[in-house]
Amino acid sequence: MVRTATIRDADAIATIYNHYVVHTVVTFEEEPVSGPEMTRRMEEVFQWSLPWLVAEDPDGRVVGYAYATKWKARAAYRYSVETTVYLADNLVRKGVGTLLYTELFRCLKERGIHAAIGGIALPNVASVALHEKFGMRKVAHFEEVGFKFGKWVDVGYWETTLT
Repeated sequence: MVRTATIRDADAIATIYNHYVVHTVVTFEEEPVSGPEMTRRMEEVFQWSLPWLVAEDPDGRVVGYAYATKWKARAAYRYSVETTVYLADNLVRKGVGTLLYTELFRCLKERGIHAAIGGIALPNVASVALHEKFGMRKVAHFEEVGFKFGKWVDVGYWETTLT
């Protein structure tokens, strides 16, 4: 089930995210994020009237999340967002990302968002496949812009228009 996230989900979201912080180069954060910090981030997204969604398993546990943030601060960018999706590490490539992005993109269209942009630390076959499944195409590739775990990491950007 996919639903709108609430602040009560912040600890579960932080737990999912922190797996990627500690074990992967998928995010360039290097220190785990606390529940209160995740709450702050969620409130910022809600303040912009953008969606933050969670996926629950049949027992009601949060197993993934997706949200959109402003692409840039300037007014002319107000119809463009950056999308993000994270899943419990044991649920990658099981359809949960598809469920989350389906609902996220529906919410974005409903809000009149025109462009959705996704940044991906490379290589990341699963994330590239998910973004391309939603019609996103690679529009940029930045070489060695992140440094984590003693190695340089590339970042690609995928984009689609929704309206």
